[in-house]
Amino acid sequence: MNIANEMNSEEVLRVKLEVLKREHRDLDDAINALVERGPSADQFTVRRLKKQKLTLKDRIAAIEDQLMPDIIA
Repeated sequence: MNIANEMNSEEVLRVKLEVLKREHRDLDDAINALVERGPSADQFTVRRLKKQKLTLKDRIAAIEDQLMPDIIA
């Protein structure tokens, strides 16, 4: 029963990871679209989106570390 619980938590982490990666790509697309506007782009919004993207990157890295912990030999 414990193995089943671990598998379920791993599956949940994998789903969360995919959702976060999708959000990260969406933010990247949104940032690129704003930057392509040129000087008329709202720089405050671009900075805010970049900060959100970095936060997502940190969360992605944390989940990846949980799924694949470093093994010191």
